[in-house]
Amino acid sequence: MSPVTTPAPTPATKPGDRRPALLLLSGLIILLDRLSKTWIIQHIKPGSAIPVIPRVFRLTHVLNTGAAFSLLAAFPPERVRLGLIAFSILAAVIVFVMLRRTGRAFSPTSVALALILGGALANLYDRIRFHHVVDFLEVHLYHYHWPDFNVADSSIVIGACLLLIEIFRPQIDPPTP
Repeated sequence: MSPVTTPAPTPATKPGDRRPALLLLSGLIILLDRLSKTWIIQHIKPGSAIPVIPRVFRLTHVLNTGAAFSLLAAFPPERVRLGLIAFSILAAVIVFVMLRRTGRAFSPTSVALALILGGALANLYDRIRFHHVVDFLEVHLYHYHWPDFNVADSSIVIGACLLLIEIFRPQIDPPTP
């Protein structure tokens, strides 16, 4: 009787490979973004708001046809939209490739890339399908008004912050025996 041999795991199927879970995290961000925007569209008229914490936090319904913080507002809207779509596709491909390379284990970098990928794809979907992004979270802190944002934007910012923390975190070498 010959011994049963199992094929050696490939890089994509090695035990402990976390890339499927990280891609699931990206998918979860896309789902939460879609669900939240759908709720806003169905319950709040464009330009209207629902106070959640008076003078601090409101749910709004803003149709954002430009870039973040009204960047590129002086350019023709269709050019801005197409430019943002092209940039988003390029960014998503780069982030996906980086996630494939670093995602075999959970780390601040791999989680950050998964968050950024999910947020980028969620906003990309809106720009392609609706020609705008729905922003609906409005925050006021004292006299400061943060521009309206959404779940996808939050995911991108959290991912970017995780990357910055990882970049500036001191690297500690393991003790030598």
